[in-house]
Amino acid sequence: MSEVIALGSDHGGVGLKDIIKEHLEQKGLTVLDCGTQGDESVDYPDFAEAVVKTILKGDAPRGILVCGTGIGISIKANRYKGIRAAVVHSSFTAEMAKAHNNANVLCLGQRVTGIEDACRYVDIWMNTKFEGGRHQGRLDKLDA
Repeated sequence: MSEVIALGSDHGGVGLKDIIKEHLEQKGLTVLDCGTQGDESVDYPDFAEAVVKTILKGDAPRGILVCGTGIGISIKANRYKGIRAAVVHSSFTAEMAKAHNNANVLCLGQRVTGIEDACRYVDIWMNTKFEGGRHQGRLDKLDA
């Protein structure tokens, strides 16, 4: 069975979300598309919540969220215990989001991230292992 990943965006990120969805499916992953499906104006908190609830229910171990900048959608996602959403803007931040912070939600901005960069960041985040050790103690404090 292939890995499952939840994916969501608002209208400001739907184009990049759809590209990421295709990228992940080409790699054999199962994508749970939590919307939105068009460029009609919607509220990003609704789609962040849909992805987060999918993760918290256990239907997917991690997710990707996209809005215009990645900021707003990450703020909403991080309001839930057990969610560690990281906005990334470089290969290094994508790696560190997982290696040091064990981010289970990757956040990207369609208006600030090119397609090739976004797919590279997704791949880096998906393939990086959490280092644990001293980092685990810090993560434990987040939900304490």
